Amino acid sequence: MAVVGQIARPHGIRGQVVVNAETDFPADRFVPGARLFVQRAGAVDSITITTVRFHQGRPVVGVEGVSDMNAAQALAGLELRVPVADLAPLPADTFYRHDLVGCEVETTDGLKIGAVVRVEGSIADSRLVVDAPRGEILIPLVHEICPTIEPARKRIVIAPPEGLLEANETQSRKADRKSQS
Repeated sequence: MAVVGQIARPHGIRGQVVVNAETDFPADRFVPGARLFVQRAGAVDSITITTVRFHQGRPVVGVEGVSDMNAAQALAGLELRVPVADLAPLPADTFYRHDLVGCEVETTDGLKIGAVVRVEGSIADSRLVVDAPRGEILIPLVHEICPTIEPARKRIVIAPPEGLLEANETQSRKADRKSQS
């Protein structure tokens, strides 16, 4: 399943929720009657959108069976997903974020960094989380730093500015380095 949004918070007292869309097609994805999937308590449940309006660029949706603020609050933080087969085909040289998971990351001079374990952040501000030998490294997903992205070949070539890899390593890796000194 692919993530298309995350429920941010309740909106009003009638059970509507604000969604942080993680799709380039929010007006197509969030429509009355749309069926999305959430995982809670270890089970996957489907939800159906009953109403939609956009406020400050974000969908505010009503969900079937959710009629008050307390029920809406229980949905906060849940990821909204759809089957990968339901995703729209993309133009050439574009990709879905989930296509990057598992890609091997290397520098332009061939230094192997590690594999992408997830993509974090919003669509406009994404970063790769790379599992490197000494811990996770965060790499901004921008063309200047990631000039070659080949999801079909499971390969990403990066041109990191000096110090980027060291500056974006996770706290666990920094703590390991401190304990070794």
